Amino acid sequence: MSDDRSSLSNDQQKSWFERLTQAFNDEPRSRADIVKILDAAVKSDIIDRDAFTILEGALEVSEVQARDIMIPPSQMVVIKSEDNPKTSIRKIIDSSHSRFPVVGEDSDEILGVLLAKDLLPLLFKEDEITIEDILARLRPANFIPESKRLNVLLNDFRTKRHHMALVLDEYGSVSGLVTIEDVLEQIVGEIEDETDKLEDEGIQATSEPGVYLVPALCEVEDFNEFFKTDLNEEEFDTIGGILVQQFGHVPQRDESLFLNDFHFQIVKSDGRRVKTIRVTKPKLTPVE
Repeated sequence: MSDDRSSLSNDQQKSWFERLTQAFNDEPRSRADIVKILDAAVKSDIIDRDAFTILEGALEVSEVQARDIMIPPSQMVVIKSEDNPKTSIRKIIDSSHSRFPVVGEDSDEILGVLLAKDLLPLLFKEDEITIEDILARLRPANFIPESKRLNVLLNDFRTKRHHMALVLDEYGSVSGLVTIEDVLEQIVGEIEDETDKLEDEGIQATSEPGVYLVPALCEVEDFNEFFKTDLNEEEFDTIGGILVQQFGHVPQRDESLFLNDFHFQIVKSDGRRVKTIRVTKPKLTPVE
């Protein structure tokens, strides 16, 4: 009996491998055809779900452009040439980033890119650190158009050994920033590190009055209790689920909408699911 099951399993695996091979040999008519075959392979335990997710991301990445995932200027952490050196260093420490665009008096004037590690030798400098010391350590900036596709950009990152690119619009102005981590997250999903906030930290107040950071997995019931509102708890379990339904698609970073007078803005999304949301409470109109 076990021999029959073993034989059947081998035949099934052979069948699926033949279908996969055939699909690539015959140049499938669409990526959707390949995804269907891979999905069936997951159900037959030929590949696991994690492998499927990576393969699907690799197939989709050539259709995504830099403009779709770039960090907008409002969320970029930049060093200004006129800043006091102590202010710049404090900004570097507080952000926990490793690379920073450095701008001149005009915010569109990119002087270069500063790597945090390049500042380490200044710790042994006997004199006070000056902005000239910082500017002397700048590296050339890497500029790309908004239309650049991520598969091409990833190859550029690898061959040119860049980790960050500044995105330019059609007028030559900086419209955003993309890192190699942003591109890889489109393939493998979000890459968390020790500086990222954990999703289970719950609703977090920001320094702005009435503005909160909310994990997409926050239960609708908990959201309603915290904000004293009445979002539908029957149809969806999480705030992320409600927003995907309202948008009609998985929203990308910086997309926003109003719901029950609350303003919801996407802070983090890996293209497959929403991660973090910026929620602004409605302002109460004084009763006359």
